Amino acid sequence: MLNYRHLHYFWSVAKSGGITRASERLHLTPQTLSGQLSQFEQQLGTPLFRRAGRRMELTESGQLAMSYAEEIFQVGAELEEMLRRRPEERLLPFRVGIADAVPKTIAHRLLSPVLRLPEPVRLICREDRLDRLLAQLAIHHLDMVLADRPIPPNMDVKGHSHPLGQCGVAFLAEPTLAEKLGGAFPANLNDAPLLIPGEDSALRTPLLRWLERQNIHPRIVGEFDDSALMKAFGHTGSGVFPAPSASVGEVERQHGTLSLGQTDDIQERFFAISVERFLTHPAVVAVSTGARRGLFDGERGSDETPLAL
Repeated sequence: MLNYRHLHYFWSVAKSGGITRASERLHLTPQTLSGQLSQFEQQLGTPLFRRAGRRMELTESGQLAMSYAEEIFQVGAELEEMLRRRPEERLLPFRVGIADAVPKTIAHRLLSPVLRLPEPVRLICREDRLDRLLAQLAIHHLDMVLADRPIPPNMDVKGHSHPLGQCGVAFLAEPTLAEKLGGAFPANLNDAPLLIPGEDSALRTPLLRWLERQNIHPRIVGEFDDSALMKAFGHTGSGVFPAPSASVGEVERQHGTLSLGQTDDIQERFFAISVERFLTHPAVVAVSTGARRGLFDGERGSDETPLAL
């Protein structure tokens, strides 16, 4: 069984960058701490540190151990804080992973019902690539993952993808750029500077195929894994950018942009991924119910919407 005292010693040395500083914080002699680390490495059967001058650097195994130690002691700190509170002040933690490709406006609207539950919860959001978030979900470090696609078939992760809804795609631009482009949608996208999602986004391939079918050839001037960064560049007039049609109003208000038009030929889909086959966690149920009754309930297939400036 893992010796958690040894794990704490290892974590402290890694955070401090050396045995001497860590021993001062732990109120141990350097010799004692060094001996405890050696025992820990012998127990694990792999070195965790290597010498780099006066400093100690993590080996590859040490980096892996450190990532787990950070999670373990973070959860421990949350437990300690929770137990110190009076029963009526304790909030149930709800840990959500949000894939980079999910627009922040969509994530905010999907998660808002969680903060209105009768039993208060503490919402903890982590943003990362989908594959990393699914790995965290698999070891129960997350309660749910919000994604723009179901679990990829090539990932060996035991989980279930629950559809939250889908909507069309709008194209937005900073007002000066929108005025320059003019014309009818979607022809006004031809030769327009375009910002597109990165390769990790489920929207990227359908978007490029749709442009090809429409015989439209924009100038792709930027690719972004983070949807918020893409909108920030769009806000400054760097290019036209796509966004879910369900959030057009919010995006226009937040980023001072205008919609050039939208299409339902491209569909953005959103999923809640959990380890549960059937949704039972009250917060996950709130997300699913809110999505169907609020965010996506009015979305229907329709013809392309013309430019309205």
